[in-house]
Amino acid sequence: MHQLNRRGFLARASFSAAAMAITQWSPRNSLLLAEESKSDSLAMQLYKSLNDEQRQKVCLPSDHPRRQYVSNWWYIHPDYRIPSTFDSNQQELIQTIFDSLHSSEYIEEVKKQVRIDQYGQLKNAPAAGFFGTPDDKDFEFIFTGHHVTRRCNAHSDKGLGFGGAPIFYGHYPHSEENMQDNFNESPDHPGNPYWYQGRIFNEFVQGLTAEQQSKGLVSAAPRSERPEAVIQTPAQAQGLDCSTLSADQKRLLVDTMKRMLKMFREDDVTATVQSIEQRNLVDRLHVSWFPDKYDIGSDKVWDTWQIEGPEFVWYFRGQPHIHCYFHLKS
Repeated sequence: MHQLNRRGFLARASFSAAAMAITQWSPRNSLLLAEESKSDSLAMQLYKSLNDEQRQKVCLPSDHPRRQYVSNWWYIHPDYRIPSTFDSNQQELIQTIFDSLHSSEYIEEVKKQVRIDQYGQLKNAPAAGFFGTPDDKDFEFIFTGHHVTRRCNAHSDKGLGFGGAPIFYGHYPHSEENMQDNFNESPDHPGNPYWYQGRIFNEFVQGLTAEQQSKGLVSAAPRSERPEAVIQTPAQAQGLDCSTLSADQKRLLVDTMKRMLKMFREDDVTATVQSIEQRNLVDRLHVSWFPDKYDIGSDKVWDTWQIEGPEFVWYFRGQPHIHCYFHLKS
């Protein structure tokens, strides 16, 4: 099996999608010579390129318990990382799939985050795999690693939302030379590509009345980050009851969520927002944000917040650095 050294693997992480166009692949990849591959999604092309040994290693049943698992640092296949499990063409295709899940505006910053959070060590390289088979409607590709969990339906390159399973994004913005930098971020979260969401969320808070802002500010601690608890829907939600918002404020909340999702591909954002609206989820949501140590710099620019309800959890933990969990049930 083709192995990459560390320098080669990290260099691949910075490739653009254009540099990895499938039309430039080696003729020895029989997948790309097959006529039927022209209509396959990128993820399906990857699946069909797997040999039996690879398929046994990285493919799990559709209903496997790890499908609903999420953590800030985990691997869907700890023993089978991308550099040691997939050949060079497959690695390029995995990178292309990953790139395609993000908007062109944010992809370079996202790839930089993933690269930096590997600490330059192959032992921290991401892992990828599949849940289910092409016979399953919810056939899923998954990409995991330090501060990254991404998913997509493997049947289509059109974004269909996040498949009812949790995703994660975050960053510890140390320099690549010094891993001790910025573990505890300052109020402006310099170097963190995901703080743009915090700024947008605070614009939403400023659009509320003083009474509503008082209800949204919660002195209790936010949810636990333990994997078995972090996406659990609360028995009794805390914070501002969104059913009490005016029609304009409800539209503002939906628009806020749409703007915060802008880092992802447009189709996934559209499908997610449509699901929230069609299921009338806003009236069942609560929004909360947190003071004291969770408000870095005590500046009332809220660094940690939650949007939560019976079918939805979005937890943005900004202290000591950003961890984000997003889960919209199917």
